Amino acid sequence: MNEKTESVNTAACGKTSMSIGVCYFPEHWPEDRWESDIEAMADCGIEYVRMGEFAWSRFEPEPGQYDTAWLERVVDLIGDHGMKAVLCTPTATPPKWLVDRYPEIRQTERDGTVREWGSRRHYCFNSETYRQETERIVTELADRFAQNPTVVGWQTDNEYGVHGTLRCYCDNCSAAFGEWLREKYGDVETLNETWGTDFWSQHHTSFDEIEAPGHTPTDHHPSRLLDYYRFTSDRVRDYNRLQADVLREANEEWFVTHNFMFDFTELDAFDVGSDLDFASWDVYPTGFAQSKPESEQTAADLRIGDLAQTALHHDLYRNAADGPFWIMEQQPGSINWPPTTSQPAEGAMRLWAHHAVAHGCDVVSYFRWRRCQQGQEQYHSGLRRADGAPDRGYHDAAWAADEFEELAVGERAQPDPSVAAVFDYESHWALEKVDMGPTFDYASHFATVYEALRGRSVGVDIVPRDADFRAYDAVVVPALHVLDDEAADRLAAFVRDGGSLLTTARTGEKTPGNQLHPTAPGPLADLVGATVDNHESHATDTLETTVEYDGDTFEYHTWGEWLSPDAAAVVGKHRGGVGDGRPAITHRSVGDGSVTYLGVWPDEALADAVVTDVLAAGGVEHLDSPLPDRVQVAERDGLTWVFNYGAHAVETDLPAGDIVVGDATVPAYDLTVFEGAATDITVEES
Repeated sequence: MNEKTESVNTAACGKTSMSIGVCYFPEHWPEDRWESDIEAMADCGIEYVRMGEFAWSRFEPEPGQYDTAWLERVVDLIGDHGMKAVLCTPTATPPKWLVDRYPEIRQTERDGTVREWGSRRHYCFNSETYRQETERIVTELADRFAQNPTVVGWQTDNEYGVHGTLRCYCDNCSAAFGEWLREKYGDVETLNETWGTDFWSQHHTSFDEIEAPGHTPTDHHPSRLLDYYRFTSDRVRDYNRLQADVLREANEEWFVTHNFMFDFTELDAFDVGSDLDFASWDVYPTGFAQSKPESEQTAADLRIGDLAQTALHHDLYRNAADGPFWIMEQQPGSINWPPTTSQPAEGAMRLWAHHAVAHGCDVVSYFRWRRCQQGQEQYHSGLRRADGAPDRGYHDAAWAADEFEELAVGERAQPDPSVAAVFDYESHWALEKVDMGPTFDYASHFATVYEALRGRSVGVDIVPRDADFRAYDAVVVPALHVLDDEAADRLAAFVRDGGSLLTTARTGEKTPGNQLHPTAPGPLADLVGATVDNHESHATDTLETTVEYDGDTFEYHTWGEWLSPDAAAVVGKHRGGVGDGRPAITHRSVGDGSVTYLGVWPDEALADAVVTDVLAAGGVEHLDSPLPDRVQVAERDGLTWVFNYGAHAVETDLPAGDIVVGDATVPAYDLTVFEGAATDITVEES
């Protein structure tokens, strides 16, 4: 334990203007332990206690026999100690008696395997029976706590779609899919035309014959798949809305949120967020880092996580419900579910809390209070050990709480970036499995551009395609693969009005029906002033893939396009290979603004070079040189945080009088906070 951690008074660390929370499972512990646990939470400065997400069998041990008295006693204890309770609907874990009574509520995998009871998330979103049971249990719980002043809000369900459970292929889903298509297209001939079903004799004569896309010898029709992915996301949105409506009817003053996940793109968070007061998400950085290929994982990843991964999701979920966000589950130490379970670096839990707050988080809630002694998550740590003694995360949470009070974070406004990045779930779904580019991952491509922006100390709002772009000076739209006239017109208006736009390879290839536009970038071609003449994909580095841009040579990978300019100027060309000399990057001034088309998946250096020019064209302030690797800067209402996720210290040029937390030298896995703007700094490796 380092010196500052040891100095924290873990008995009473005081209240904080920015709230700290914790996830608690009183049903896991004897009742005589509840009061001492809750008293210790209050002593540590915790303000929110989240409970109940997996307790349906305790709330209703037998059909129609309800027991909420135990939770009511816990809620009263929480209120007695000056804290607030956040309750969760328990629908992620339907009890055994319910599954036995209604076996048809279970999910079916693509190969026809029915998912059995015995874990969690085994229900089908399209089961009308389960929707009725959901409404019943949520109504019962909401009514029982509607007048309790300690309960301030609810989390719906828990992590929609985790463990690959968003998309089901049962008979319920097939029937619901047919009805969804009927409502969308009106008649089956419109569907046939939109999809293009003459290929491989896939013409439909009735909506009733359309089934969920189960196991087939080779690929499914891409248009059918895209609509099925839209359908499954829509149905989860509707299911969440059902719960939110019940809760708000019981008490209109309650907030309603849901805890989203890392790298989960099967569910459109913007759609679900439209029915939430704010979005939440669950943060486990050392687990997330192991999603990268093992050859790319560093020692720092395993100790602290990948900085860019976490930052991107903070910015996404801050905007998913158009407001602040919460961390509903913050990693408290070692965790049980990734392939390996290394101990986080010293101070990591404090660093992660600051990282969230700098990006606009209002509450950091640690998962969980105590390590559990039963069930599937026994090796997941908590702020306290199983015997109740403080664990490593407890000290970090107390330390962070003290600093948040000192910084008055809760009184500060949300981040206000002048740059937006469009994340488009439909484009991601359309690119999930396509010929010509099996290694083209939409989310990874998006991250390449996002990281270039953050590398220049630029704040970013991650927004949907229908966002209001008028508040921004620059907008980046990586690989907007599925593109219609409406979206193209809105981007064109942004440029004509003075905005700086960057769009990248594979933009405008597909119609909303997932058919190819005659030319790419489809409806954006007139604005871009160029079309795609040809393209090639690269699964390995055996082919020469370089471009010349602004007099320098850069590498690219995965995907490259040869452009045919009309009104645009060529600012980058392919060098080497069969495309030598062909245009790869174009730029065009339109009205008071400009648009840049980047026709390759750039390496880090090329992404930085192009993004920097786009920022300059939009008049966006940015650093003169990129930040060191694994370092980011985030600004929130007069304060700027410098985060070092690297294994070595970095040096800043900050004067001592501006620093409010930390020092000009930022140690490994640590942070510094200063008064000033994110661009008022130079950071260099020690």
